[in-house]
Amino acid sequence: MPYASNGWRWYVRVIALLMALMGLFMAVGGGVLLRRGGSGYFILMGLALLLSAALLYAQRAAGARLYALAVLATMAWAVWEAGWEFWPLVSRVFTFAVLGFLVALAYAHLEHGRPIVDDRGVRRTAWSASLLLGLGIVATAVSAFSPKGVIAPQAGAEQGAAPSAAPELTDWRDWGQGPEGNRFVAAGQIDRHNIRQLAVAWTAQTGDVPQSNGSGAEDQNTPQQIGDSLYVCTAYGKVLSLDVDTGVTKWRFDPKAQSPNWQRCRGLGYFDGTGMAAAAPVSVPAAAASGRRTASGSTAPAVGSSCRRRLFLPTIDARLIALDPDTGRPCTDFGNQGTVDLTQGMGEVKQGWYQQTSAPLVAGNLVIVGGRVADNFSTDEPSGVVRAFDVVSGRLVWAWDPGNADITGLPPEGQTYTRNSPNVWAAMSYDAKLGLAYMGTGNATPDFYAAQRTPEMEKNSSAIVALDVRTGKPRWIYQTVHHDLWDFDIPAQPALVDVPDGKGGTDPALLQVTKQGMIFMLNRETGEPLAEVRELPVPQGHVEGERYAPTQPHSVGMPNIGNQRLRESDMWGATPFDQLLCRIAFKGMDHQGVFTPPGMGPTLQFPGSLGGMNWGSVAIDPTTHTMFVNDMRLGLANHMIPRAEMKPGASGIEMGAVPQDGTPFGAMRQRFLSQAGIPCQKPPFGTMTAVDLRTRRIKWQVPVGTVQDTGPLGIRMHLQIPIGMPTLGPSMVTQSGLLFFAGTQDFYLRAFDSSTGQELWKSRLPVGSQGGPMSYVSPRTGRQYVVVTAGGARQSSERGDYVLAYALPRQ
Repeated sequence: MPYASNGWRWYVRVIALLMALMGLFMAVGGGVLLRRGGSGYFILMGLALLLSAALLYAQRAAGARLYALAVLATMAWAVWEAGWEFWPLVSRVFTFAVLGFLVALAYAHLEHGRPIVDDRGVRRTAWSASLLLGLGIVATAVSAFSPKGVIAPQAGAEQGAAPSAAPELTDWRDWGQGPEGNRFVAAGQIDRHNIRQLAVAWTAQTGDVPQSNGSGAEDQNTPQQIGDSLYVCTAYGKVLSLDVDTGVTKWRFDPKAQSPNWQRCRGLGYFDGTGMAAAAPVSVPAAAASGRRTASGSTAPAVGSSCRRRLFLPTIDARLIALDPDTGRPCTDFGNQGTVDLTQGMGEVKQGWYQQTSAPLVAGNLVIVGGRVADNFSTDEPSGVVRAFDVVSGRLVWAWDPGNADITGLPPEGQTYTRNSPNVWAAMSYDAKLGLAYMGTGNATPDFYAAQRTPEMEKNSSAIVALDVRTGKPRWIYQTVHHDLWDFDIPAQPALVDVPDGKGGTDPALLQVTKQGMIFMLNRETGEPLAEVRELPVPQGHVEGERYAPTQPHSVGMPNIGNQRLRESDMWGATPFDQLLCRIAFKGMDHQGVFTPPGMGPTLQFPGSLGGMNWGSVAIDPTTHTMFVNDMRLGLANHMIPRAEMKPGASGIEMGAVPQDGTPFGAMRQRFLSQAGIPCQKPPFGTMTAVDLRTRRIKWQVPVGTVQDTGPLGIRMHLQIPIGMPTLGPSMVTQSGLLFFAGTQDFYLRAFDSSTGQELWKSRLPVGSQGGPMSYVSPRTGRQYVVVTAGGARQSSERGDYVLAYALPRQ
């Protein structure tokens, strides 16, 4: 009787060769990992694969049995190291299960010392093993399409304190809906019961498609609605007024702004002076060119003038322009024919080194602006000064220079605002009752070497600052990172809300999310923590000339999100092979948690400089005292480069080597990704989390985003597997219990049940979005709309210029 056909023999040899290649990779890589102090599993599995492959090539059944034992051992090791988490187990076992299925198919055709065709027991064993493995593979593949790592709400979690009354429905006038930045819409027309009927009501296109190479133009706009007009600004600063019910363009304004990088317009400022003619103006001091103050006040525009209302456009080339909301024409009484030059008093401003990216803050009769300062080029960069201008005249009212408290207006003749001082690039908030504007500062550039920073810069760096809007002086400062060496800027708008104090009353709170994955809850009147913050010891570095803060603030009274200290067992990959490479890379880096300082050798910062949480800020439902936070989980691999070894021309605007001129070192920055372009740590890579502001605990958490429009090596997988991808952009919550979000790497606008996190609805977008969803009720038709812009997801080359409005079907 024949033993096996030639076809089966060649099939087995091909499998054996594949197994040998896998074994060789794992044995060599496992040896490297073992020398670095890592797991010994990989070298052992590599040797087992090589021996199994040799036996299989010789058509010996012992090769299949040895491989089966190796897979069983792998399963036991995987559970021991990773527990029962789905994605870590898939990374460790799935590839070997697929190979095992292929081996099992051939098992009956291997030599067992007897004619194969007569050995029914061997064939039953082969087909049973094939069936079990096949079913397991299919079940795993099916299970991958359901969310994993979900923190589900506890039964009865919504019960307890009675919901608070909803605020009055208002227009969406500010970037964060109101100056408090809560992104809450007191409208209930669209709710959990009819959300599935939500459909596109109209689509507009701006004609301004953002193009980016990673540091270029990005559409990150949240439209603003005032009356029957919707205002949109594009990445290049063009402003459009659209009809709220049809999307028809009413007017368009082009500032003809130019910048070589970082082009974006997240939002506009808005001032309404129509009701101020009979009322006393808000009194604010004036600032003379010398910095001395005189008693003066701002008044509303004259009754007969145009621009009694005005929009404020910040541009990518450092201008502030006032526009008439009705016509789109510049308000000529503001500054110089409608424009204030924000480079005034700044000294040298190289193109692309200083610009406005976030919406200005309108506080009373002031429009307040900060500015983005380019990171990591030099110690001689533009100032991070914050300035307040009269909303009517454009006159400078006050200035806060984080590098020199003595400069309160224009700098004295021959001087400039302090070069290289901490800047405020994210959106600001305003409490009119307290007369305070709240803002988050960055650190004095460069990010990764800071021995040259002055005490004044150090005090104001990476901090939440409350400025008195009448004087421009800090009322209080709360620092979230001491001597920041990680680019842990305050990235997001502070959110202002009154929170239950546990005694039947409320506390005036400020909630601040950070890049380091921490949430700070402060009393916005005093700056004192409402949730516990501890000063804890942190690792110390060894870069020559640098100094290190011995402790750092840790917000332990609020949830920490996605900032755990990584271990080797947290490394991940789509296969065991890219996981092995990630493990080797991890064991070659210094990683001691969030505040691991940069070193001369490779260090791992997790979260990286993108966060954690970034500029999208949060949404807060004040009726249920719930805050919604989206995050990303991307590590940063970095190290210092001695000045003599820096290659000329390094820019590193997004990633790569950065010069840090003026210091002894440049720096290298790279995302901590596998060779396939996937984050090296286990999923999720991005989540949406609901935090109960009463208990200060997580209510629920779900992964957000699928691999439909991305994947290994940037190849779109076209699979709606909800692994949870990095998020970038704002969310929006409604009184009717819906949470909207579009800032994912797949092309969808989603609506979640705000009480459970369950995805209730999603709509396919023409391209991805980083825009903030917003909602309003048309004053003309009474119809509620949800609007989002779609210009392209950050990682995607597919770009667009869309504004999409959704509504329920007309009755």
